[in-house]
Amino acid sequence: MGILNTLLRAVTWWNGQTLNTQIFTARKGIKVGEDDQGNVFYRNADDSRRWVIFNGEIEASRIGADWHGWLHRTFDELPSKKPLVHKVWEKPHQENLTGTLQAYAPAGSIRSGASPASRSDYEAWVPE
Repeated sequence: MGILNTLLRAVTWWNGQTLNTQIFTARKGIKVGEDDQGNVFYRNADDSRRWVIFNGEIEASRIGADWHGWLHRTFDELPSKKPLVHKVWEKPHQENLTGTLQAYAPAGSIRSGASPASRSDYEAWVPE
């Protein structure tokens, strides 16, 4: 199975880090932290590059605001050393659920399985 994983990493970027990223991380990467989802964050020696190795599916919305800010140099302090102050009304970070079964569907959506004729908020147009 190890050879298959190596081949997958060599030709696909969505199955975790690529082989080149793994080599670059091993040679130049300095681990600086990990978030609650298991994503690992790195920088190089002169801090000119910052990157993340995702734990599972590569989806940018899986990174919370604190680590996103560090990656994009909004602030230099590591979230593990100086966490963001959250308001009481803020909800916990949630990845983008578009295209999944957990995606938001408003009331009366065709995703609920109701046909237009049985919905009370829909009236079909009839030409005169």
